Amino acid sequence: MNVLIKSATIVDSKSDFHNQTLDILIERGVITQISKQIKNPKNYKEIKLDNLHISQGWFDSSVSFGEPGYEERETIENGLKTAALSGFTSVAVNPNTNPVIDSNSDVSFLKGKANGNAVALYPIGALTKESKGEDLAELFDMKNAGAIAFGDYQKPICNPNLMKLALQYASNFEGLVYSFPQESRISGLGVMNENVTSTSLGLKGNPTLAEELQIVRDLFLLEYTGGKLHIPTISTAKSVELIREAKQKKLNVSCSVAIHNLVLTDDELHTFNTNLKVLPPLRTKDDCNALIEGLKDGTIDMVTSDHNPIDIEHKKIEFDYAKYGTVGLESAFGALNTVFTIKKTIDLLTKGKERFGISSHSISVGNKADVTLFNPNIEHSFTKENIYSASKNSIFEQHKLKGKVYGILSNNQLILN
Repeated sequence: MNVLIKSATIVDSKSDFHNQTLDILIERGVITQISKQIKNPKNYKEIKLDNLHISQGWFDSSVSFGEPGYEERETIENGLKTAALSGFTSVAVNPNTNPVIDSNSDVSFLKGKANGNAVALYPIGALTKESKGEDLAELFDMKNAGAIAFGDYQKPICNPNLMKLALQYASNFEGLVYSFPQESRISGLGVMNENVTSTSLGLKGNPTLAEELQIVRDLFLLEYTGGKLHIPTISTAKSVELIREAKQKKLNVSCSVAIHNLVLTDDELHTFNTNLKVLPPLRTKDDCNALIEGLKDGTIDMVTSDHNPIDIEHKKIEFDYAKYGTVGLESAFGALNTVFTIKKTIDLLTKGKERFGISSHSISVGNKADVTLFNPNIEHSFTKENIYSASKNSIFEQHKLKGKVYGILSNNQLILN
């Protein structure tokens, strides 16, 4: 793929060309020249787009596709296309399929389906067999097959001894263990944040305590065992405090937050729209503010779309019975860009790779072209027409977002909207 990108503003704090508007020549997937004006004698394809900005390719640490088993929700092929059109050049894919991704052959299947795609797919293997929370899965075998971490998606490990063993065992090969932050016996049948809003709506509440108790337990286990722990999608102010204290104690812990938990609150649920039913649930404005501060000071390591397509049969029903989840890849940039500066937004969308042992490539001559193209200034209302996923369950439908993704250039392939 030979491409000449014209007049692109580079947003990459690790590049010598950060904040400069320049031409970028890419030949056979490698950046060969960056300068003010590059001629095109070989008649390469030129990319000229309104207010074009370019950054390192974006990474998402929590994406769910349906395949295998739930192809009606999403296939790997269309899921990766969705990621590309949403600006992501690499995604970590959760094991919540049927069968669950819990063996060497399962991981190999995912990688095989994504082979040669513009978007790099990194499997997360299940931590326990069939994600039942009873016995550890084949962690080392999955690591050898290409799994970058291990966790049971949105399923907490109730048995503390099992989590202890997981941390100890995985530390033998630098394995990263996910632990979903929810104490299920506290959360019970709660379907939204427990507070005055849940009472007024007559919906069962899931208290912040359920998340915070599990985090306290896991941090104690991490301190005892060593190892590497990742806590996905925290949602409360107290959770931020707990992880901040753990990092001050030099524990090897990282965490993420779902973008919708930064932007939306439980006040939205007065419509009983099941697209708003997510796990962890939407919390309060104070929680949103604490999460934003946690990202600013580095307590929270990364953001995620927590993309989880759910078919209409499991969403267009009573709120209590609807499945948790929202598609999020398509709205990730536009939503995040309403909260932070463009520099911070891009920083958050490109962070996280190092934690998972994934290489990143700055926009520099000689480096592989792994880039996202976008316009940060276009404001628009997010509608179903903006959803590329097979399932249309977006939490941001009809919300005002800021920014447009043009596409990506990655793995020697150009994909544009």
